[in-house]
Amino acid sequence: MADESATPRRSLIDAFVESPLSGLAPWIAMSLIVGPGRFEEAASISLGMALLFLVLGHQRRAKRSKPTDRTGRPRIKAMELFDVAYFAIIAAIGLFASAEVISWMELWSGEMTNITLVVFAFGSILLRNPFTLEYAKEQVDPEMWDNPLFLTVNYRITLAWALAFSFSATVGLFGIIVLHSSDNFWTGWILQIGAMLFAVAFTEWYPDVAPNKAEMAAGIPTDPPLPLIDLFAWFPTFVGIVGAALLITDSGPVWLGVALVVAGLIAFAVVRRVSARSHAAT
Repeated sequence: MADESATPRRSLIDAFVESPLSGLAPWIAMSLIVGPGRFEEAASISLGMALLFLVLGHQRRAKRSKPTDRTGRPRIKAMELFDVAYFAIIAAIGLFASAEVISWMELWSGEMTNITLVVFAFGSILLRNPFTLEYAKEQVDPEMWDNPLFLTVNYRITLAWALAFSFSATVGLFGIIVLHSSDNFWTGWILQIGAMLFAVAFTEWYPDVAPNKAEMAAGIPTDPPLPLIDLFAWFPTFVGIVGAALLITDSGPVWLGVALVVAGLIAFAVVRRVSARSHAAT
């Protein structure tokens, strides 16, 4: 084994840059920040994030000699280029468009962002190049890139993100058309954040589960896969935070905010106990 002291430690920044979240962060920021009077700010922040992560990612891949193609050279990812191109256009609209266009964008740009992500994610699957694959390749040796299980895992993770984007687009559209608000507490914020958190959890959970399931299906002795409850370990905390946010922003009845905080605390204790028992059983 190589001397660990001579191996560069993988920092939190490295872990973030090498994960799909770095490519998705500008989109998530745009969809959550944009609203009445905030289009220019949301567009500028998202473009700045896209440029930052593009430069930072390329520099760190070059420094750490992380290949993303068969030549062994670090390569800018398709999503990084897509991020910069999209948000450059959006930012330009914010700078030069008329007040009427800006007003329209404040209402619809969040939905445009979600729908664009849906098209991008499903399109990458149809083109047989799921967008998470370029990030996953940085975590494994090139010999694994054509491994069927490795490819399947990335198709399913990309599908999870595509479905999360579709859900966000649907509830956002409901908020605009039915509730006449792109900034509704539930459809503009909470439900969309919840969908993103589920996709993040699935991205972390599934790569540890899939190999065990594949070995079990092949009759190979192996450890049981991580329990399903681990996929939802984030949910009780999210429920409690939603309740607190509802009380702080006065976005609903007090009883509902209190009920969500209490439910979150109880669910947190239950999930923690069930998860501990599940892990002890394995």
